[in-house]
Amino acid sequence: MSLIRLTRRAAFGLFGATLLAGVAPASAQTVIRIAVTPGPHAQILEAVKPIAAKKGIELKIIEFSDYVVPNQALDAGEIEANSFQNQPYLDNQVKDRGYKIVPVGLTVNFPLGIYSKKYKSWAEVPDGAKIAIQNDPTNGGRSLLLLQDKGVIKLKPGVGYKPTVLDIADNPKRLQFIEIDAAQTPRALDDVAAAAINTNYATQAGLDPVKDPILKEDPKGPYVNLLAVRAADKDKPWVKELVAAYQTPEVKAFVLEKFKGAVLPAW
Repeated sequence: MSLIRLTRRAAFGLFGATLLAGVAPASAQTVIRIAVTPGPHAQILEAVKPIAAKKGIELKIIEFSDYVVPNQALDAGEIEANSFQNQPYLDNQVKDRGYKIVPVGLTVNFPLGIYSKKYKSWAEVPDGAKIAIQNDPTNGGRSLLLLQDKGVIKLKPGVGYKPTVLDIADNPKRLQFIEIDAAQTPRALDDVAAAAINTNYATQAGLDPVKDPILKEDPKGPYVNLLAVRAADKDKPWVKELVAAYQTPEVKAFVLEKFKGAVLPAW
C-alpha cells in the first residue's frame, strides 16, 4: 500500500474518531499534515510543532524518503503543506508536472557538499575519476554549478540553474559523472571517487556537513528551502500562522545550536 493511501486512511480515521467522541471537528485545533524528508527538515518541524500548537495548529509530520512524493501528495490533497525543497526544484516540478503548488515562506539553507571516503582533499582526486551527482535536474544542476564555481569544470554560457552533463564545455580532469537518485548518493561513496550529497542525506548517513566535504557550496544563492502549499490554500489563515510559527527566534536558535552551521536559517 502506498504512503499516500496510508496518509489518507489515517486522516479519515482521525476525522471519524472525532465524530464518535461527540466533538465537532471545528472545535479542535486545525490539523495540518506536512510532508518532510527525514533528517534536519523533520527535526526542525518537531521544534516548530509546539509553537504552532499555541497558534491553534496541530502539525502531523509525515516523512517521505525521496524528493518526488511530497509534491505528489500535496497536489493530490493528501497533505496540506510540505517543507523539503528549494525554489528551482519547485519551479521544475510545476513546469514538468503542472502542479498548482506555491511557496509561502522561506525556511533554511543546506549548503551542498562534495564528499569522499577515498580522498581528504579535492586536489587528491585523480584524472578520470568517477563523480556521483544527483539525477534530477535541479540538484544535479546545482552540483555542476558548484563544480564550476570551484574551477573543476566549465559550463556552456546561459545554462541557468539546471545544467546537465551535456552542458559541460570543459572538463580538464576528464571526470566521469554518474547520475543517481539523490537519496542514494551517500551509498555511492564506496564505488566512486566523490559524490555530491544534499545535507539532509549527508546527515542521515553520519557525515558532518561542516567538516567532511572536500568542496562546499557558497551558502548564498537561490537554493533556500521553503514551505509550500496548494495555490488554492495560500490565503487561508492557517498558512500565515504556520509560517509565523516556523520563522520565530526560538526555531532560529534551535537550528543554529542543533546543526552548528550545516543548516542555516534563511529568514
